[in-house]
Amino acid sequence: MTPHDAKSPHDGKSEHAANWKYADDVVVESDPVTRARAHSIEVGIEPVSPAVGAQLALLVAATGARNIMEIGTGSGVSGLWMLAGGSRSVLTSIDSEVEHQAAAREHFHDAGIPSNRFRLIAGRALDVLPRMNENSYDLVLVDADSASVIEYVEHALRLARTGGTVVVTHALSRGRVADPAARDDVTVGYRNLIDAVATSTAVVSALSVVGGGLLQITKLDA
Repeated sequence: MTPHDAKSPHDGKSEHAANWKYADDVVVESDPVTRARAHSIEVGIEPVSPAVGAQLALLVAATGARNIMEIGTGSGVSGLWMLAGGSRSVLTSIDSEVEHQAAAREHFHDAGIPSNRFRLIAGRALDVLPRMNENSYDLVLVDADSASVIEYVEHALRLARTGGTVVVTHALSRGRVADPAARDDVTVGYRNLIDAVATSTAVVSALSVVGGGLLQITKLDA
């Protein structure tokens, strides 16, 4: 190694930050998504990053997902991206905040999405999910309360059809999952989830660093 090859301990972090920023900056978002994102930030909702949105649209397009479930509507940023990925896709989205769903509905209409392509269910997800039909969804997005992520994923895998995919946002818990010294409940929950699906024979999974961690879990034939 030449002196020019040596790196300081901080170089890796700055390189990753630059890559993450580039992955977001290279995405071109539609005007309705841009407006929905601005509204989300204004009211204190953390929307999926542009790179995650693009990944969601790609998943819908690549798998031909028709029935999509979303846990955590927010202002509709992730829903807009997923519906953009498939012209015949139908989204069912759950959120406990009626005001957020009202905003999402406006943003869907702003994007020209007809009402028959989305259903917004207001309620606490852990109360609503047990009533949903199992083995019915091609894609299930978990983008909600981090403290309940394991319960959400358990329900999501029940709702997903064989070959369907469950996607979990923020799976690296703002970089804390990779830090063995981080032992708070949320971080441990994500860490346990990632370990469990990595060793399960019932699914195949992949963890991406995009958007603060995107865990993708595809349900195999039992």
